[in-house]
Amino acid sequence: MSARDDVLIVGGGVIGLASGLALLQAGRSVRVLEAGTAGCGSSHGNCGTITPSHAAPLAAPGTIGKALRWMFTPDAPFRVSPRVDPALWAWMLGFARRCNRRDWLRAMQARATILQASRAAFPDWLAVHGIDCEFEPSGVDHVYRDRAQFEAYAEEAAQLRALGIPVETVDGADYLRAEPALRDGVVGAVRFDGDARLRPDRYVAGLARAFRAAGGALVEHCEVQAVEDTADGVRVRTAHGVFDGRDLLLATGAWSPLLARSLRLRVPVQPGKGYSITYSRPSLTPRRPMVLHERSVCVTAWDSGFRLGSTMEFSGYDRSLNRVRLEALERGAAEYLHVPTGPVREEEWYGWRPVSVDDMPLIGPAPGRRHVWLATGHGMLGVSMSVSTAHLVRDLICGHPTGFDPAPYAPARFA
Repeated sequence: MSARDDVLIVGGGVIGLASGLALLQAGRSVRVLEAGTAGCGSSHGNCGTITPSHAAPLAAPGTIGKALRWMFTPDAPFRVSPRVDPALWAWMLGFARRCNRRDWLRAMQARATILQASRAAFPDWLAVHGIDCEFEPSGVDHVYRDRAQFEAYAEEAAQLRALGIPVETVDGADYLRAEPALRDGVVGAVRFDGDARLRPDRYVAGLARAFRAAGGALVEHCEVQAVEDTADGVRVRTAHGVFDGRDLLLATGAWSPLLARSLRLRVPVQPGKGYSITYSRPSLTPRRPMVLHERSVCVTAWDSGFRLGSTMEFSGYDRSLNRVRLEALERGAAEYLHVPTGPVREEEWYGWRPVSVDDMPLIGPAPGRRHVWLATGHGMLGVSMSVSTAHLVRDLICGHPTGFDPAPYAPARFA
């Protein structure tokens, strides 16, 4: 049996590794148990934008209507795969109940808090840990080709400004003059100068290196088989043997509901499947990361490459690489960009985002369990929220004052 650790973390993605690093800084001994390799999940293939601009939750007025209309559209940007799945439909009912203005505004405020805290902390976090991941305070632009949708964004923009998130609208002709990568037809853009970008695979690799350098133990290919309470902590049985710890942090992303079920915990999270394609850098790229609004395609250019990504598909843990959805990324980009792809297609990727029923993360003590903590349900914003999540986990586990109110993210809200 291994020596006892202060904290065992199940999940070696961006949330688990960042939380482990923050706990090491606080003087705790930490061991991360990862079923695959560090950062092999949605930490790897997303578009790497750091986005307080995404404070508005997916659970919004009108979302359910879109989901129903798009159910039988294979390349729809938001799609619920029609199938018999009681867990999915129970989740959808809970999600639908939250698609109202009151819950939308409440979740937006809480999401803005954690997103802004993370964005503010990112530069020092990367510098302190020596992580080189092509971070740049680039801002992010949302580009529109449909005037009605552009004008309809005004209400959300006003809510974001009220929360302290800078928002600027730009007329299409002015935007096109400054952005030669775009084709004609843009009617306007919404600019978020407070956003940033990084290369997520390099970020999570840097977290893993920093975690090990700080004395953390990272055990890969170590699937957890069972978790038991002990008199003063937890015992975890894995393919690599048994590990004891005082506290356990469950940070397994979209897989959290499966392990939580064995712990008799309710984690109302569904896997939201996303896709991306990574290329070598094209000859002409947008000057800033952008979201091509009507097609829900995110475009990010780094010095080292170029990525198209996004889409949200609720199809369970389906492991197929859906070429229809990959091709939709390229078709969408071709509507907006003169050069929509790079000369070499380097990687085709899919992964599951952990989407909670209210599109808010679950961070805090697990209800009814003295030594179990949760950090999951970040949806599409795990990278964006990673630093503030790590700091909140550290403060809660160590009993320190928190930098912001943890109540909106408490797992007990679903107990």
